[in-house]
Amino acid sequence: MNTQDDVLATVDAWRSEGRKVAIATVVKTWGSSPRPVGSQLGIDENGAMVGSVSGGCIEGAVVQEAQAAMIDGKPRLLDFGVSNEQAWEVGLACGGNVQVLVETVA
Repeated sequence: MNTQDDVLATVDAWRSEGRKVAIATVVKTWGSSPRPVGSQLGIDENGAMVGSVSGGCIEGAVVQEAQAAMIDGKPRLLDFGVSNEQAWEVGLACGGNVQVLVETVA
C-alpha cells in the first residue's frame, strides 16, 4: 500500500465512522515544491490528518480551508508561493509555487 492508498483508505474509514472529511490535492507546481502533483492530505472535522501536500510548510493553512469547506461544502483552489529573492532571504536555494485543491468528500 502506498501513501496515496493510505490517505484514501483512512479517509474512507473516517467517512464510515460518520465523520466529515476533506481531501487536499496538489494540482500544479512551479519551481521548487516539496511534494509532487497528485500528493494528497486527508483531514477530518476534528483536525486529524493523513498524508501531506507540502511537508508541513503550508499544511496549517490547508487544514483551516478544509475545515471551512466541510462547513460550507464549497471547494477551494489555493495558491502558495515564494519568489527566488524571498527564498534566499530565508535560507532556501530557490523559490516555487504550489496550487492545492481542497474539496469535501461526500
